[in-house]
Amino acid sequence: QVQLVESGGGLVQPGGSLRLSCATSGFTFSRYAMRWYRQAPGKERELAAGITTTGEFTSYAVSVKGRFTISRDNAKNTVYLQMNSLKPEDTAVYYCNALFGVHDFWGQGTQVTVSS
Repeated sequence: QVQLVESGGGLVQPGGSLRLSCATSGFTFSRYAMRWYRQAPGKERELAAGITTTGEFTSYAVSVKGRFTISRDNAKNTVYLQMNSLKPEDTAVYYCNALFGVHDFWGQGTQVTVSS
């Protein structure tokens, strides 16, 4: 049974930091590119960050580049998103995604709220 379980979301003040985790099971994690998406209220889901299978290459949305860092630990089957210098516009539900060919798995999401 494939599972992706996000954690680490919460309420943080502007300028603060959070670290999201996505623990996975039920598939060969090291074969999958991993991504973090986010969806703000009333907006479409957008790709925030991605990482290749070995972690050699990463990519970021313009809106988060320089503030967010995606990483993975293939021994722990987990992907992370370190979020620094958070802004109110980062408020969204953050989703973990695993992609390998036609196989496309999603977590249930974790809420991040940036507010004073």
